[in-house]
Amino acid sequence: MPTRTARTAWTGTLQDGSGQVELTSSQIATYDVSFPKRAAEEAGGTTSPEELIAAAHSSCYAMQLSALVAEAGGTPVALDVQADVSLGPDPAGGFRLTGIALTVRGEVEGLDAAGFEKAAQDAKAGCPVSKALTGVDITLDAALEG
Repeated sequence: MPTRTARTAWTGTLQDGSGQVELTSSQIATYDVSFPKRAAEEAGGTTSPEELIAAAHSSCYAMQLSALVAEAGGTPVALDVQADVSLGPDPAGGFRLTGIALTVRGEVEGLDAAGFEKAAQDAKAGCPVSKALTGVDITLDAALEG
């Protein structure tokens, strides 16, 4: 399996500085980052490590869930996965990820609600990004729609 790369160029201090995150492997985008905007309620046109982790987690989880739904005999028609990643103070000092809330709504043929819930929980446990984030409390809200 390949290794994927991103890089960040940063100038200045934490409070006054800023940077750009480049998605190097895909070469599809470069995004601005800054700590004041990271800590603000409004992102103001910048991204953050938490948003990038949310993107990684939601996409990885969707792939894992689609595989497990198929393994369980279902057909995933549509999966809508949202990952909300929270940043907060770390009692040991600094900041830490304080939680990740995964929400998935699925349109699936061939599985009932219990089968979908089992696949959703198994995907949460088996997704490589979930495994990498074992130090963070990850919750899951999964339901069928349609």
